[in-house]
Formats: sequence, C-alpha cells, structure tokens
Amino acid sequence: MRDWLTSCVFEMTPPGLDLPAMGRCRTIRLGKEIIVSLQRRTLLKAIASGAGIAGAQALFPAWAQTGSRGIAPTLATLAGPDIALTVGHSPFSIGDRTGHAVTVNGTLPAPLLRLREGQRARISVTNTLDEDTSIHWHGILLPFQMDGVPGISFPGIRPSETFVYDFPVRQAGTYWYHSHSGLQEAMGHFGPLIIDPAGADPVAYDREHVIVLSDWSFVHPHEILRRLKASPGYFNQQRTTVAGLLSGEDRMSAEERRMWAQMRMDPRDISDVTGSTYTYLVNGHGPDDNWTGLFEPGERVRLRIINASAMTNFNVRIPGLAMTVVQADGENVRPVETDEFQIAIAETYDVIVSPREDRAYTIVSEAVDRSGMGLATIAPRLGMNAEIPPLRQVPNLTMRDMGMDMGGMDMGGMSMEGMDHGSMDHGAMNMRDRSLAPPTMAVGVGVQTISPMPENRLAERPLGLENEPHRVLVYTDLVALNPNTDTRPPSRTLEIHLTGNMERFMWGFDGRRFSEIVEPIRFERDERVRVTLVNDTMMQHPIHLHGHFFELVNGHAGNQPLKHTVNVAPGGRLSFDLTADAPGDWAFHCHMLMHMHSGMFNVVTIRPLDGVAS
Repeated sequence: MRDWLTSCVFEMTPPGLDLPAMGRCRTIRLGKEIIVSLQRRTLLKAIASGAGIAGAQALFPAWAQTGSRGIAPTLATLAGPDIALTVGHSPFSIGDRTGHAVTVNGTLPAPLLRLREGQRARISVTNTLDEDTSIHWHGILLPFQMDGVPGISFPGIRPSETFVYDFPVRQAGTYWYHSHSGLQEAMGHFGPLIIDPAGADPVAYDREHVIVLSDWSFVHPHEILRRLKASPGYFNQQRTTVAGLLSGEDRMSAEERRMWAQMRMDPRDISDVTGSTYTYLVNGHGPDDNWTGLFEPGERVRLRIINASAMTNFNVRIPGLAMTVVQADGENVRPVETDEFQIAIAETYDVIVSPREDRAYTIVSEAVDRSGMGLATIAPRLGMNAEIPPLRQVPNLTMRDMGMDMGGMDMGGMSMEGMDHGSMDHGAMNMRDRSLAPPTMAVGVGVQTISPMPENRLAERPLGLENEPHRVLVYTDLVALNPNTDTRPPSRTLEIHLTGNMERFMWGFDGRRFSEIVEPIRFERDERVRVTLVNDTMMQHPIHLHGHFFELVNGHAGNQPLKHTVNVAPGGRLSFDLTADAPGDWAFHCHMLMHMHSGMFNVVTIRPLDGVAS
C-alpha cells in the first residue's frame, strides 16, 4: 500500500473519536476547527485489525468519508499559502455499490483549498498513481509554466514524484482545480478553490456553503468513451418512440419525426452521457444522502456553485427560494435575481439566498437532458428535508438547434405539416452542404454538419427552460460589477468553428482534431482580438481558455462580463473580446471531457515571452 495522507476538517471533535488513541495523529487547532491528519501507520493499523478499508474510513467523521452516506455540513479544507496534496487511488461508494476513484488526499471531491489574494501559493503535489498526473488551476491567472497541462505548459507529474506549483495569487473568487491527464477528472480528481479578497468583499453575506456538482459512473471513463465511439447514442434511453408518437408524449408530429429521420439526426440527442450510467453528486454525495448546509432564518447565505462534471450541464434551482447571482466564473457581477440558471461544465456561479422561514429547501441540479438530478438541502437544522420536485419533460431539439432560424420560427412550437422537408437536403437548408463551410475549415470526415444560419443566442433561455413560468438567467443578464479595464477596440477578428461528427464521435475546431492540427492559435502579446465561436453541431460546447479572462460581448459595452468558460448553444454563435496579456502557451478546449479527449482542443500561443524578442 502506498504512502498517502488524508486530511479532514470538522467543527468539533466527533463523538467516539479518541484522539490520543490514534497513535501518530497530529492535531492543529485553528479557531473552532481541528485539522486531523491521518498518516499511513494509522491507516495500516486499522486495516490490520481486520476492519479493512471500512475500518480505516470509520476513523473519519461520517461526512468526511469518501462516498459516505449522511450529512455533510462542510468540506475537507486546507488553507494556504503552503499546501501539500497527494494524488492516489481510493474506493468510492454510493449506496451499496463501491468503485475505484482517483482522489486527492483520499477524498472526492478533493479538499477545498483556501487562498488569499496577494499571498504567494506554494502547493506541492505528490503522485502515488502508477501513471502520470497533473493539476490545472481552473480560472487562475498565473505563469503558464504553473498552469498544469502536460505537454503544453509542463511535463506532468510522474509516478512517485512531487511537483511544486508556486505562483502569486492575483485575484479573488470561486474557482476549482482538476487533473488534465487522461480521463482522471472523470474519476474524481477535482476539487474547489476559494480565494478570499485582500480587502473588503463587495458581496455581503453571513455564511457560505461551497456546492460542487459532478457526475459519477461505476463504468470506467475509457469504457464510456469506447461505447460512445462504437455507438454515439449508447447512453440515450430517452429517444422518441412509436408509443410516444401515438400517445403524444413525445410532443412531435409524424411529419417532424419523418424530417428528423431523413436527416439521420435525433431530437433527443442532448447529452452524450446520461443518467442511464451517471449518478449526479453534490459534494461527493448522491441524491439519497441528503447533504445539508445550515442557515439561520434571516441570514444572507452565499452558495458558491461549481460544475466539476465530466460531461453534464445542469439546470439549478431552489424551489420556493429566489437566488441573486453576484459572481460568475469568479468575477463579480451586478446582482441579478433569478429563479433558475444553467451552469455549464467548468463554470461557477455565486448566488445569495435569504431564507426567512424555519424550513428546509431543496437545491436541485437537474441534468439538461432530464435524465437525473443532484440533490442537496439547506435547512436550519440537520435531518430536515424539503419536497423533491419530479424530473421535468425531456426537451426536444428544434430547427434553431440546427442553425436554421427559419425566419425566427421555433420548430419545437409549431406544426411542420405542409413543409417540403425534402428541401432540408438541398441548398441553404442543408446542414450537410459542405459549400457552406468557410475557407479555413478542413471539410473532411470530422465535419458532419454545418449550421446554415447560426444565430447569437445569448439572450435566449437555455434548452428546456424556454417555457418555464419563473425567471431564468441568460447570458445577457450578466453585467460586470466594475468597468472593463481595456477599452481599446479589437484590432482584428478571428472566427473559430466548433465541429464534430456524432456518428463517429469525433470533435474538433474548424474540422480538425488536435492530433491533426499543425498550427496553434497565435496572438501577439497585448493584442486585442474579437473571437467569434460558431457552433456547427447540435450539442452544447462549454469552451474554456486557460490563463485568461475574456469579455463576453453581450450588449453591455464597457461592463462586459469577464469569463474563462462560455457555453456555446447548438447552432449558435457568440463573440468575446480578448486581451492577450499573458505570454506563453495555453490550452483552449471544450470542457466536455470526452469531446476534448476526442479532439476539440488546441493551443493558444502568445508571444513574445518576457525577455525574448520573438
């Protein structure tokens, strides 16, 4: 058994835990907290006593046990500036099933790291796996050599080696960290990262809870990817059926069904991997565990919500409780009240809730394809529950999701009878018409469809939320709290197409997979560029640029919201203004892990470097 260190933080000594009897257990008191570090000797002693892994886990309070069932009022926490992390193997359980996870310090999610703006972070990462690993600090502004992408910014961390990340902390907000090696992120290698501001926080709140959303499967991610390549619709068990057509449950006419069949497309192809294999977790706990965050009625409670999923976008709501969005991707925004928002993979949203009643509320994170949901509770006392809403209807894709506006007609809300659907195979309405491709696109097997009329959809409600009676956040609601610092107009424009072939599960930029790309995306240092992303596919793509924030062009000139990840709607287009002020080589990719792994990845290179002429 490899050496490893597991740390947990709890507010009081748990009943039945005899600290002196734990032998070589080191305790450090920080205010009301006690940090308990269990070293290898203690764990081996527990295992040798016959208790095995279960006995070793029993040394932890219930909420700190990996995959434990019960209440989780807080996350294991480590404070900076000097932090030690160990990547290793751990068992992970949901209900009566146990699988294999890749964890940091033995927990899933990894420990919450707490830093402060203005300090210098020194984070040592030891690899006890039998393969290389890495940690990428998602959304953090740092030297590119510390960004943590093997083969791009550093070599990776080899087995039995330790790498020290050392960088100044230049920002505040809600962020996260994860592996950028293989598919380890899908196996649990991710955790939250909170940076407290050096001065006063513009957001007033009485207490906070960090909410990490994720998806988990007992099927190994490499096997999931193999099945997707063999049959892209393998996990979609919500397709339209003859029975659904006859009963009207599918909400499609026979003519609509015929059109989709002619195009060899699936109107329910919303998520590649679904609740048929995924369990949706909140802070590592399944829907039956009732993770609970406490509040006192009348408090302003800050929820720092992070989507650390591998393949799932979520719709988040708290029935009976309004949410005020105060931060997006770690950057403060003007407060905007809403009842629901969609959070794409790798995005973060901070919201303020002000519960005034002595009752529990359910935090619902519903998968966008409605195949399952993550559940948590906020309540005045432990053990309380609130009503759990049922899953809503599975949405259907429409002509807009194919990049065919049809004069603003939404095919999900109109009859298609009388239309000549044969025309879908010809001219401007043909998504497979390769003459529509821009000259920069490599139109090969990796390009299945091209959006004939992609539209800016930032002001539209996300898929499935179009007809909800309550308020739904859209990207045009986001306004930066502080004015944008670079007021220069862009000196040039760059258009990048998001392309794919669902039948072969191939993804790329401008028709090329990363393995086929020769040239990186090049920017001059401090260049101001308007980048336009065009989605030629019928899937959502959360696109992330490392090492930078960009200004989302959403109609709020001068106060455009800063983001590091933006979700591009199917058949949609959007633009952002980038100031390329961080020299180096940076990853640029779709944050759907299987899409990135299958080719939707490139490198942004910014020159000159410091002290280098070219």
